[in-house]
Amino acid sequence: MGGTPFRRHMKRILGGSLVTLTVFFIYLSSHGRVLQYHVVYPRNYKFVMDDTLTCKTRTPFLVLMVPVAPSNVAARDAIRQTWGGEKMVLGQPVETLFILGLPGGADAEQQQEKLEQENERHHDLIQSNFHDSYNNLTIKTMVMLEWLAAHCTNASYAIKIDSDMLLHIQNLMKLLLDPSTPRQNYMTGSVWWHSRVLRNPFSKFYMPTHVIADSEYPPYPLGMAYVMSLDLPEKILSVSPQIKPIYIEDAYLGMCLKRLGIPPTDPPEETMFIVNPWFPLSSCSLSKVIAVTTTSIQQMTSYWKRSRELHTTC
Repeated sequence: MGGTPFRRHMKRILGGSLVTLTVFFIYLSSHGRVLQYHVVYPRNYKFVMDDTLTCKTRTPFLVLMVPVAPSNVAARDAIRQTWGGEKMVLGQPVETLFILGLPGGADAEQQQEKLEQENERHHDLIQSNFHDSYNNLTIKTMVMLEWLAAHCTNASYAIKIDSDMLLHIQNLMKLLLDPSTPRQNYMTGSVWWHSRVLRNPFSKFYMPTHVIADSEYPPYPLGMAYVMSLDLPEKILSVSPQIKPIYIEDAYLGMCLKRLGIPPTDPPEETMFIVNPWFPLSSCSLSKVIAVTTTSIQQMTSYWKRSRELHTTC
């Protein structure tokens, strides 16, 4: 019993210290000292793996750019065996590339060796020398645009699509071949309009006012999948030095598009790009979709197989 007052005293001290530390970190966050909202993009990254023939000796109509973690071999193999393995769609050549940064962790050297062996087999990895992490997604996106601007100006379109997505590539090609689809200054996907800038320092997407003063982001297509005409990468890169990078990569693209005076375009149908559907897609929905989030490689593969067999009208 004699130790009880001491323990109570220590609890009060520790509790007070926790509150103090919490307030301190909120203060640091709100004054720009904790760089969770700010991405350093010095524009001097180098490509350390880039031996693909895509856009060098082969000019596709459409380039599929898939950002993926270095360790996620399973996703890359599944995509190669499904929608990423299609080379000719509605008479147009298509190429698939995976974009990644450097692996981290204690086994980074072994991961890098495996990546080099994988690329010797497939020649479809584009790797730059930034650390591959969630907070570096903006860097990953800008490096992707650098590569496209350097090599793919003779191609027509690219789609940036996450590795957990199903891509119904026939439906995408129908959209791109439609005479009403713009050939320049074109970006589409699931476009968010009037997206609020979050000021809560505990939010994953916190953004202080000295980084972005506006209460809303400019319109932007969600990063899960967006399509662009291939005049845009160079244009976006040309204005990006004027805009402080943030780690919310799709919102940053919207900021660049606003500076260019080029708003993103809503797709002809909302059902073309679906984020986190509540239920598995029906045959009717699958027949209309271009890109949809999936919960597993198994679901993505199942959707892909069904999409190739569908002749549904609804």
